[in-house]
Amino acid sequence: MRLPRPVLIATATATAAASLLLTPNGAVADPTPRPGAPVREGSGPPSPSDRAATAAESTTERALTAPVTELAPDREGSRGYPREQVLAPDPENPVDKSLKLGLTPYHAIAPKLNALQRLGDRVSVEVAGRSAGGHRLYLVTVTAPESARQARAQERMRELIENAPAAAAKDPSVKRGYKTPVFFNSNIHGNEWEGTDAALALIERLATARDRPTTDLLAHSRVYFNITANPDGRIAGTRANSNGFDLNRDFVTASQPEVRAMRRIAIDKQPALMVDLHGYVNGTLIEPTTPPHGENYEYDLFLKNTYANALGMEAAVNGLRYTPAQDGVEPAQIPFRDQEEGWDDWPPIFTPQYMPFHGTVAAHTVEFPMAVNNDEYDDLPVAELRRRSAINVAIAGAAMRASLDYARTHRTSLVADQIEVFRRSVTGAAQVPVSPETVPGVPGIGPEDVYTTDFPRAYVIPAGAGAQRSAPAAARLVDHLLANDVRVRRATKDFRLGGKAYARGSYVVDLRQPKRGMANVMLADGRDISDKVSVMYDISGWSLGRLWGATVDTVRTAKLTVPDRAVHAAAKVGHVAPRGTLRLRLDDAREIAALNSLLADGVAVRLAADGSAVVPASARGRAAALAKRYDVAFDATKTTGGTSLRRVRVAAAVTPGELFALREMNFDVTPVSTAILNAGFDWSKADVLFASAGLNRAGLGTAARAALDGFLAREGLVGRGATGAALNAAAGLLAVRPVQGNQDANGVVRVVNSPGGVADGAPDHGFVYAPLWFTDLGAGVRVEQSYAKGNPLVSGHWRALEDGSGGPAQAAGRASVVSGPRAVLFGTEPLFRDHPKGEFPQVARALLTVS
Repeated sequence: MRLPRPVLIATATATAAASLLLTPNGAVADPTPRPGAPVREGSGPPSPSDRAATAAESTTERALTAPVTELAPDREGSRGYPREQVLAPDPENPVDKSLKLGLTPYHAIAPKLNALQRLGDRVSVEVAGRSAGGHRLYLVTVTAPESARQARAQERMRELIENAPAAAAKDPSVKRGYKTPVFFNSNIHGNEWEGTDAALALIERLATARDRPTTDLLAHSRVYFNITANPDGRIAGTRANSNGFDLNRDFVTASQPEVRAMRRIAIDKQPALMVDLHGYVNGTLIEPTTPPHGENYEYDLFLKNTYANALGMEAAVNGLRYTPAQDGVEPAQIPFRDQEEGWDDWPPIFTPQYMPFHGTVAAHTVEFPMAVNNDEYDDLPVAELRRRSAINVAIAGAAMRASLDYARTHRTSLVADQIEVFRRSVTGAAQVPVSPETVPGVPGIGPEDVYTTDFPRAYVIPAGAGAQRSAPAAARLVDHLLANDVRVRRATKDFRLGGKAYARGSYVVDLRQPKRGMANVMLADGRDISDKVSVMYDISGWSLGRLWGATVDTVRTAKLTVPDRAVHAAAKVGHVAPRGTLRLRLDDAREIAALNSLLADGVAVRLAADGSAVVPASARGRAAALAKRYDVAFDATKTTGGTSLRRVRVAAAVTPGELFALREMNFDVTPVSTAILNAGFDWSKADVLFASAGLNRAGLGTAARAALDGFLAREGLVGRGATGAALNAAAGLLAVRPVQGNQDANGVVRVVNSPGGVADGAPDHGFVYAPLWFTDLGAGVRVEQSYAKGNPLVSGHWRALEDGSGGPAQAAGRASVVSGPRAVLFGTEPLFRDHPKGEFPQVARALLTVS
């Protein structure tokens, strides 16, 4: 049995009966934590329920189109180390929020890196990409010098470890000469600053120190530093980037350029050990975590190394001799050992929970203790803020130095364990459940820590006549898998697998590959873990197989004999019929984007009875350009009639993820909020209001409230969650009674879509976060979608409240999406964090219908 752990959190009590009418601050994408709820990074910023997204359209465009710098010149064997370059300086910014804390402002980083490169031959700087706000992302490598030939040898060994692990395990050159990759990631939350400064100080020390441990470390390691993962937030003093995204929630989706740059680092550098530097939890919090543990990891190898390195970091941090009485610093804590639940490593959305799928066997979030952001930043004296920041810098430095000590003294076993991760993957070996016997030296392992999965043999993404409707979604999904270094093959002939026939061109994802965990964590349904723990820290369910709009079949046959070939990009599906009127399906976000581009150009598009768009033959040239840009098909049609469409102008009081998704679909969006409406808003510039966050009718002044009510009386509302339901009730648009589910609930749910409406053609699964449903439907209310009967939850965490209300059993069979002549209300989260791509067209159809 596990040793008793102090309880991190208490089980939430019901704050309101689920049958009560919702208030405007209910279901939002990132609700304010309840008293006693787990808060990983301190108190955090104001909830999105208090503000709507306001990111500039240019940041969305940059995030959607900016290429990621390729960080693999060593793969080409063209350069050794050092790789020095002179960085152009950034303009001085006197309002950079780092300055108040006595820390390094962003504009001072480039000159500092130039100076560090001049200290010798150990420091290299590369630009890993650019942020949503256009700022450079710097990757620093510190290692002993390497010739081009030696760099090529390192890359050959890295590839051998990944692709031929059995051979790598026996290769003496790997054991003797492979440089252990170590990765430090700083400042992914922009207002958690100090990791950057600690990293710069450590780079300087490593660049100049001549002691035996340092020279030995650099002779046998490459140490990589992402200096600031979120320069936008560092400058602005915000947790999020310029698009309003929490980057430490985006790794499965990779909607933001900063995350795509980190993904590239993970793939190209293949770290064996990594540390993600955060704030603020007092005392310093050092992972590994409490249950549940990610079931797709090789968790025995992960726990072995992560716990051992955590002990070293704990000793180093406590060794700084800060005390509660004198400094306000509590002793460091390791959640796996010291806490019961609420700080899990279940979802792969966090940096240290994403890295293991690329071979990292020790991965940590480290939280410095002394809060200097949010209210503290505004309220504390400068001297106190700088005292706290100096402590945090020292603690971050101690944690990094301890990790380097671990990497140096455990180099051989770290690399051997990374090789074993890949060996199990390519051979299809079973996972090893953790126990006191399989992970000796880690105290308190119990059955509550055992999470493994039964990997299928493969997944198939069908092609052919029956899969045409989901062809754009399938192409997007395949390209996303490839971007995450998952290997995909494409059938060269028709074949049968698992008793089912598939057409030539279907995609096969064989799970006997190095990144099987990555493939499975993205494509599997996941697991309902509602009975495992009382509460989760963040989302508990995700599935690209269920939520991205493509058909994904699971294959459990033992043999995999398919005539196929490896692919490096999905086959293009875009085309335009050579003559006649054109038909564009509207079942995918890319098809919606193409439609909105046509409407923006003034093309006379009609909406057919089957829900597709009819495009005149005169627009064939424009259609050809859009087919290439969005990879969508314009088929020939003889359909006549239909409803004329026009460009929809959307006033949007929404979360950052929703705003981003709307722009991804090319809607003409103007962000609004309570404050913007009170300042005066010209409603003649909008055709529909989409409201889910940041708009509280009770907080509006008399004139703003009258203007809003007048707009809703003559135009339309698309509402999501509690905010949308409250506005609908105030305007009297739909006669429904919204029922709030458990606000801690989230996950993938089974749904039933009604034909011929908003959800026509939508996947039969949706995503929920603080779900709600609708009862007592009045005249004229149409059910567009319902939660499936039985238990609708497929994967995630959804419990009933203490009084028995608010659970999945109460939602089963109830309406999840409803509509009327001038309103559509969603109880699901179809645009959550820009993730459930297959759900996006539901919102598009709602906006087109209502407007």
